[in-house]
Amino acid sequence: MANPEEAKLDQFLQWLQLNGAELRGCKIKYCDSNKGFGLFFSNDVSDGILLVVPLDLAITPMRVLQDPILGPECSAMFEEGEVDDRFLMILFLTIERLRKNSSWKPYLDMLPTTFGNPLWFTDDDLLELKGTTVYRATELQKKKLHSLYDDKVKNLVNKLLVLNGETESEVCFEDFLWANSIFWTRAMNIPFPRSYVFPQVQDEKDNTFSSFNGNPEPSTGIISSEELVDEKGEQVHEVEGRVTGVTSASIKGETVWVEGLVPGIDFCNHDLNAAATWEVDGKGLTTGIPYSMYLLSAGQSHLQIDKEISISYGNNGNEELLYLYGFVIDNNPDDYVMVHYPSEAIQSVAFFDSKAQLLEAQKAELRCLLPRSLLDRGFFPGDTRQKQSSHKCTVDRVSNYSWCGQRKMPSYVSKLVFPEDFLTALRTIAMQEDELYQVSSLLQELVGSGGERQPTDEEVRAAIWEACGDSGSLQLLVDLLNMKMVDLEEGSGTEDNDAELLQKAQSSDSSEGHGSCQTNGSIMPESMSKKRWSSIVYRRGQKQLTRLFLKEAEHALQLALSEGN
Repeated sequence: MANPEEAKLDQFLQWLQLNGAELRGCKIKYCDSNKGFGLFFSNDVSDGILLVVPLDLAITPMRVLQDPILGPECSAMFEEGEVDDRFLMILFLTIERLRKNSSWKPYLDMLPTTFGNPLWFTDDDLLELKGTTVYRATELQKKKLHSLYDDKVKNLVNKLLVLNGETESEVCFEDFLWANSIFWTRAMNIPFPRSYVFPQVQDEKDNTFSSFNGNPEPSTGIISSEELVDEKGEQVHEVEGRVTGVTSASIKGETVWVEGLVPGIDFCNHDLNAAATWEVDGKGLTTGIPYSMYLLSAGQSHLQIDKEISISYGNNGNEELLYLYGFVIDNNPDDYVMVHYPSEAIQSVAFFDSKAQLLEAQKAELRCLLPRSLLDRGFFPGDTRQKQSSHKCTVDRVSNYSWCGQRKMPSYVSKLVFPEDFLTALRTIAMQEDELYQVSSLLQELVGSGGERQPTDEEVRAAIWEACGDSGSLQLLVDLLNMKMVDLEEGSGTEDNDAELLQKAQSSDSSEGHGSCQTNGSIMPESMSKKRWSSIVYRRGQKQLTRLFLKEAEHALQLALSEGN
């Protein structure tokens, strides 16, 4: 008798086939409880095309607005600006999970029911992250999601279920949380051909989602689970932080970038050394299937049968990986630490009003990301063999260091790893009364007594540098990094304590004959839960980077003081 995973997989494969998808060089199989289902090489294909999925199978905002039940209600909310396209897809997933006759049931049954991201942590699990940015972000996001559910989602979903005849189904918060996690862990930014998104639109100006509701249903509909029974004769049994401020649809020429879920492709797990990439075939010249997405092998040599097919989710630090996807990478080369000046503390700074004006004039940043790769060009470069990150953080210092000839260019400028946008904000905040007066005088000379023009942001930065130098900003930076380290260590101890916990878990596995499981390229001991292991690896990395950047800041401060800067 087939186990539950095999039964779900069998129905999903039938559903994919009946809807035009083709598994050419891969197979889908169950990995384990941590990873769920994954894609694996099944045979060597000459063109490297492993899987082809028609774009008609993608869950997108267009799909939601075309739905006979959700479409009219969602279109009205969308056009009035009550919801965005991401909310539409999360709403759609919430409702489809509860629909007994959902056309998407074979796909939805394959998806995980719980997740490793902190939104699914128990209170005890979350304590492992206390003091980190993820801990604070999770608390805020939980409150935001509960409020959104109570204010908008609950009544709306129940209303739409009744319209669909689902009088016995009733939504709960966990359904909404599940849909939210499915979206954020599986959605891709897809380059749709413009002709697919706007098949009847000739006018360039008609390029917003409001026109989707007027589009006809795609020619190939989704085959429902009921149709599967008929044809086969058998029973068919997932935002403060990084996720805000990004529109999920943008138009460039003949390409429309839209976020969506693509069943089948989305079973690829992440690895830094990706085995495959995905592309869109608009005309069908590559795959023979117009308007499709296909998975392409990235390897040039002979493929290893039964090896898992991975794709890259991008060069992301553990903070982002844990918060969005629920996993981390041990010794992640793309790790970073975030440092910020607390916004609530600014108003208590001396001469706040004047400093606030200067901060606005120079477009200063009150937070910065410090990727590990910056350390390679600092005072104490680390392991140069480590993979170079895609993060770029250049030193953009004002070329004219002194317009009075009194302040010399620092000897350490080429080794300073901290972004100038952040340092200039700290200079402004740390400014003393006499320095503030000097800045005002310098800018007055520049613009003239009549105020004929406004100084540029670069001129404001130059004046602040002339008056303040670096020592005040670097002292403030040292203080911020020390405060961050205190927060990180308060609940869980030092970096060495975390390393010891991980080492003990590995030693325990060895002595008791347990194995270790590989997750996203990292080895995780079986005796420790994935949530706890991920939390410890993440917070240890945060402590390590904070310590290393603190060392850089302290050394730069000593040099600045010795040079009179």
